[in-house]
Amino acid sequence: MRFLVRDRILGFGEDYWIEDEHGDKVFLVDGKAMRVRDTFELKDRDGRVLVDIRQKMFALRDTMVIERDGEPLATIRRKRLSLLRNHYRVHLVDGTELDVSGKILDREFAVEYDGELLAVVSRRWLHVRETYGVDVVRDDADPALLIAVAVCVIHLADKEREED
Repeated sequence: MRFLVRDRILGFGEDYWIEDEHGDKVFLVDGKAMRVRDTFELKDRDGRVLVDIRQKMFALRDTMVIERDGEPLATIRRKRLSLLRNHYRVHLVDGTELDVSGKILDREFAVEYDGELLAVVSRRWLHVRETYGVDVVRDDADPALLIAVAVCVIHLADKEREED
């Protein structure tokens, strides 16, 4: 499954749709302005909240948290001892870890679990400016979670670049 994500997703407080490869609206990004921390909801077409994404307030390193139904689902932060600045680790509450690596700022990276590819994020397939694709490779993967992971690592990498 391939999804098209507008880069405006980093502009918290904005609402817009994520489309599938056929141009059908699949997920609504509901940005929450007027909050102390970066926050938004990823909703399905019927308006049901699939995941909440927020910046963790009190953390030594920039951290994003993904929640489902009010319960933590995943925590995302840059890998601590990585020589590559474009390497992030996703810690799921069940103890599973996902690796995210590649050229995050160029929107060219992969999400893997134990060496197995789950999703590829890329601008290469698209001709629309300021858009990147999230190609969910495994049929049993959670597309909402993988889109949320992509959004989080891009947000963290962009924020880190601004601070440098």
